[in-house]
Amino acid sequence: MSGHITQGFFTLVRSDPEKPPPLLKYRSSKGFILTTICVAVFTDIFLYGIIVPVVPFALTKRAGVAEKDVQHWVSVLLAVYGAALLASAPVCGFLADRSTSRRLPLLVGLLALAGATLLLCFGHTIAVLVTGRLLQGISAAIVWTVGLALLVDTVGQKEIGQVMGYISISMSVSILVAPLLGGVVYDRGGYFGVYYMAFALIIVDIILRTVMIEKKVACKWEKQDQATVVSGPPEREKAASSGQQQDSWLPNQDSGIHLTLSENKVAKRWASGDGPRPEAPLPTDNGSMGPKSKRISPMMNADIIVEEPEPGPDSNTPPECPSPVESSSAATPKEARTRPPVVVLLSSRRLLSALYCALVQSALLAAWDAVLPLHVNKLFGWRSLGAGLIFLPLVLPSFFAPVVGAFSDRYGSRLPTSIGFLLATPFLILLRLVSHGGRAQVVILCVLLACLGVALTIVMTPLLAEVAYILEAKEQHHPGLFGHKGAYAQAYGLFNMAFAGGMLVGPLWAGAVVDKQGWATMCLTLGILSVVSAIPAFLFTNGWIGEQWKRGKKGEDQRVDVHQGIV
Repeated sequence: MSGHITQGFFTLVRSDPEKPPPLLKYRSSKGFILTTICVAVFTDIFLYGIIVPVVPFALTKRAGVAEKDVQHWVSVLLAVYGAALLASAPVCGFLADRSTSRRLPLLVGLLALAGATLLLCFGHTIAVLVTGRLLQGISAAIVWTVGLALLVDTVGQKEIGQVMGYISISMSVSILVAPLLGGVVYDRGGYFGVYYMAFALIIVDIILRTVMIEKKVACKWEKQDQATVVSGPPEREKAASSGQQQDSWLPNQDSGIHLTLSENKVAKRWASGDGPRPEAPLPTDNGSMGPKSKRISPMMNADIIVEEPEPGPDSNTPPECPSPVESSSAATPKEARTRPPVVVLLSSRRLLSALYCALVQSALLAAWDAVLPLHVNKLFGWRSLGAGLIFLPLVLPSFFAPVVGAFSDRYGSRLPTSIGFLLATPFLILLRLVSHGGRAQVVILCVLLACLGVALTIVMTPLLAEVAYILEAKEQHHPGLFGHKGAYAQAYGLFNMAFAGGMLVGPLWAGAVVDKQGWATMCLTLGILSVVSAIPAFLFTNGWIGEQWKRGKKGEDQRVDVHQGIV
């Protein structure tokens, strides 16, 4: 018995595909899928950051690299990760959108991550370490493209902003704790102690990704449960054989009358002799027996057929069992249908603006990795622990990301994105005042970093949701534009490329300016970059602002859907 349960939990192909897996309701729930993707994001970034304190040791003690060449090869390993991420993100998105399952690519990405960790743990040559970093970059591309696309499939547009807030929390927490735990464990537990922690986290991730069931896959069994067909009751057969007249409203094979779910349950109890005679359903104004949709079972001997309510016309929440988007070639321009989805996406001014803003936000956040630890060491004499803790004020505001996401779900992404860039500008420029030692300077630094963290959180979460909004808008304007499988994974692949580009540009920018012009000039240039980025964010987020002004002049209602702007 336990063997069958284990097989149902941890195998891709089960022995009895017609039987629902154990705990199907919980394994396919929104909460469990969200938890799985959050853990996947956390694991990916955590394993990226946890080995940072270990890499220099691995290069010198295990790979035999000379001390004078360590900095060069550390930079190479960082660049290899970024290059793999940039190159594989669009490919992973393309393949994921053509795959019948989101879960399978996630498991492949997890295998790549486990293989990368093994190579980095036991590697003794530069070639092995570089290969490990390449696999890490590919794994990150899969998680960020397929994982975010799976969330959109699960929750739909209405809740995607709030859901992306939880993704932001996972990302920020892993960025914060990974280097700290890596350094502490390395000091106390040694080289392999760091990787023991990494493999433990991978095991947890494996369990969650394996147990998770996609919503669209779970619907196969849910629809089977809902389409319950009841054979004719013994009492009715007896009544028919004895010449008694049966109730005319009770359904039979020829009546064409279909019961709702609650009516069906009453009829089933009556049919088995365990309940009272059911009451006849009241007809509606149009003469039908109820307001439910008429879904006829394909079974020929069906007597009682369960009805399902149709979603209202005003509802934009995704159904519990989403159906594929049907292509509508008649509504889609021929030239648009023949272009690859990536080309269609990159022709959108709205998406290009979102990608640019994502690159800038990532650069503004990652820039401090290269300069802040050295700056606090120079001013305050802080070592690795203090240099890691100083990032705490910058990361903690990300815990408010779900609130920001809920706001963007309701009011759109334009305001939070543009206001976030404007809000970050003065704090970036004021950081140039932290120029000497002293307790007061520490307080000023922490306060400014916390305010900057709030501003960057306001920017990041709506941008993650904006990608889903853009695809929804394009599908509404041109149904069937991306085919019946959509292009969410490819869109988030492009977003991932932009974010990875910012992670590369930010540290290079900050480090180069500090070396040439100093800390104050670096802060000033980042502030200028932030205020300039507020312009495209305001003009193009949620669609071209000029089109909305035209609507306002014509007196058209702007509240219909804040996400469906011109793309």
